[in-house]
Amino acid sequence: MEAIDKIVFGDNQFFGINHMSQEKAQALSERFYDISNIYKVYDIAFKNGINAVMLNSNERAKEICGYFKANHSRYSHINWYPSIPYPHKYAHLVAEKGIFPAINEVIFNNNSVFGVLETIAKGGMAVLGKNPIKMMQLLIDAEYRIFKGLNVKVLFLQNIIVDLLLGYGIKEVFYEYCEFVRKKYNVTPGLITQNLPFLKSKLEEWGIKEVVICSSINKIGYLMSPNVDEYVLTIENNNPKDYQIMAMSTLASGAINAQKAYEFINRLNIQSVVFGASQEKNICETINLVNLQI
Repeated sequence: MEAIDKIVFGDNQFFGINHMSQEKAQALSERFYDISNIYKVYDIAFKNGINAVMLNSNERAKEICGYFKANHSRYSHINWYPSIPYPHKYAHLVAEKGIFPAINEVIFNNNSVFGVLETIAKGGMAVLGKNPIKMMQLLIDAEYRIFKGLNVKVLFLQNIIVDLLLGYGIKEVFYEYCEFVRKKYNVTPGLITQNLPFLKSKLEEWGIKEVVICSSINKIGYLMSPNVDEYVLTIENNNPKDYQIMAMSTLASGAINAQKAYEFINRLNIQSVVFGASQEKNICETINLVNLQI
């Protein structure tokens, strides 16, 4: 398994997401309503040495990816870590249309004639037949279309899906997801979770290896189930050849001082950190504080 980037630049700040302050979230949303301000922050991050981006497949991802594709010569060195699906998009569609019409719309929306024919040929009728694995593959294809043409290194499955499937113990979907993205897109499969110890134990039980696991990891246990001690034990005993670990929510949405947060993170057997920031001083501070023992 190819080593992942030590520092990855996240995107929550661009879409008005702040779990601790609605006021700050609103301010961010207003600032980045003009998408050119997003590109300016990316350029600041890249100027200061970041070479990797995590991006959710939300409503603005297509436009953002289009910008980077149009300016490929400037950004060809950037590695991409997409996160799919964007749950709010599906929730709205299902509420409006029902589940199967919503799935059909996602699969066929904005597709070329050739793409539609290819989709049908490879199993588009699976939607009508309600074949869950085929539907999953078609939905991955639809989501991945946004990122095609970029240097995608890891394709993450969002925690809202991962943890639901994990709760039901559905091995087949995890296995098929990992195999599909490896074989079709030649990228490493990634899974985002809020229960790293349980996910890792089940993947080991099922024989699913060479996966990147992204999870909230911080010293106060914010969005970490069951607790900090279980996380630390799991991470200490992990072999990065089997599972590379990426830490998110390292500052617990601002509840932890950056210095103390990364003193904790740097002691752990972690391969990568994903963080979001909108000010150059905060970007530089994080870059300087992250000193993973790889």
